Amino acid sequence: QVQLAESGGGLAQPGGSLRLSCAASGSNFSIPNMGWYRQAPGKQRELVAAITSGGTTDYADSVKGRFTISRDANAKNTVYLQMNNRGPEDTAVYNCYLCYGGVASWGQGTQVTVSS
Repeated sequence: QVQLAESGGGLAQPGGSLRLSCAASGSNFSIPNMGWYRQAPGKQRELVAAITSGGTTDYADSVKGRFTISRDANAKNTVYLQMNNRGPEDTAVYNCYLCYGGVASWGQGTQVTVSS
């Protein structure tokens, strides 16, 4: 059973930087597609960033130029979401996902709150 462990969320001030981490375990898969969704109160869940097994990345328009998704060079089942120049609109629960063999797995989610 695939398990995803997220970390790095919390309360932060606008304009700063924060990095979320997601480490997958529990299955012997090769490099999986992974990414991050988020859901803010009263809003629909949206795909924030994704990275394919080949390293192709994709971002929501709202975070392009501010957020960067990357994969750990030594642990291919670990991805990071570097969040720069955060604003209150980035306040949400961020969920990591992994997709391999047509099956999606989800993390528990980590709260990110941006407030002064």
